[in-house]
Amino acid sequence: MVLDYIDENKIKNPIIIGHSLGGFMALNIAVERPDLPKKLVIVDALPFITAIQVPTATAESAKPFAASMKKQMMTSEVQSLEARADYQRTMLKSMILDPAKIEVATQWSLDSDLGTIAQSMYEMYTIDSRTHLDKIKAPTLVLGAWIAYKDFGSTRESTLDIYKSQYANHNNVQIDMTDKGNHFIMWDDPEFFYNWLNKFLD
Repeated sequence: MVLDYIDENKIKNPIIIGHSLGGFMALNIAVERPDLPKKLVIVDALPFITAIQVPTATAESAKPFAASMKKQMMTSEVQSLEARADYQRTMLKSMILDPAKIEVATQWSLDSDLGTIAQSMYEMYTIDSRTHLDKIKAPTLVLGAWIAYKDFGSTRESTLDIYKSQYANHNNVQIDMTDKGNHFIMWDDPEFFYNWLNKFLD
């Protein structure tokens, strides 16, 4: 649908900025249409997220886990809005530092179509774009986060290594890590985010 929007509105060489699932989508747009984007900014997203949890995973081996996750997500459809909101708040506490922003993102989730979310997550966990990144022509900035997982042994260096490994086939990529923000980098560490954005887009 994003490609349809770009084509229908005759947008030439857009700069595409995507966060999380949006970043994954931006990568795959650039793989499918290498001459389309002028630049890419990928905010805390990877070309194959499943490999974080299971380094030996493949797109095929990820399908049972992803199907189970999708089914579990869909079961929440029968829950009350209050129960769904409580679950989202719990999940978002590890992704966003500001409680007010957690409420904003929680409402976004409640306003979104659950089936679309579940299917999108399934696809993100079962598509491995790593080997296709060499098709991307657009200069790409990747901003990652690590501190939310430091209690589980993650360090800046280990997380940066994961990112570098996943983006190894990209021929024109810059990668950096925030030392303050969680998953929603643009909210948690706006100075880092906008400094990089201004420098990269200038």
